[in-house]
Amino acid sequence: MPSNPLHVLRLNAREMLRQPGTRRQIRADLDAVDLHVVDARIAGSVGVELDAVSNVDGVVVAGTISTPWQVPCRRCLADVAGTARITVDELYQDHLSDEDAYQIEGDQIDMAPAIREYVLLELPEGPLCRDDCAGICPICGIDRNRATCDCDTEVRDDRWAALDALEFDDD
Repeated sequence: MPSNPLHVLRLNAREMLRQPGTRRQIRADLDAVDLHVVDARIAGSVGVELDAVSNVDGVVVAGTISTPWQVPCRRCLADVAGTARITVDELYQDHLSDEDAYQIEGDQIDMAPAIREYVLLELPEGPLCRDDCAGICPICGIDRNRATCDCDTEVRDDRWAALDALEFDDD
């Protein structure tokens, strides 16, 4: 029977809370599908580097999550790639005294839902290949970052077309 790859994301909260100051490290490279994240923007494994430390209030989990991504530029459709680096700083408590804390369910802390949420929130929505991307010509389809065209791309509003025929008497 194959082992669950998300097992590494579970912490025994009871054991940690018995001794404040207990430290656990979570280091893993996980497949996004194993995290139940199916998104075409993800271009590799999700790297997790977290430290969990218990205190009298609960368990603080801090560290980073890194996710490589690749998407088309929203103007010219060229491939754009990068890595989302996410800073994690979460508190898990038995009895919630902090409104931003997560509830400890049972005896374990399962980091998978939080990691899934972080990854999905940090993936880029339509980045540009560069700040001055000229995009694609809507007439001929040429990439205006690589070549120029003589297409007339002036935006016109046909509702005002009758005014183009007006002649003014400037005398």
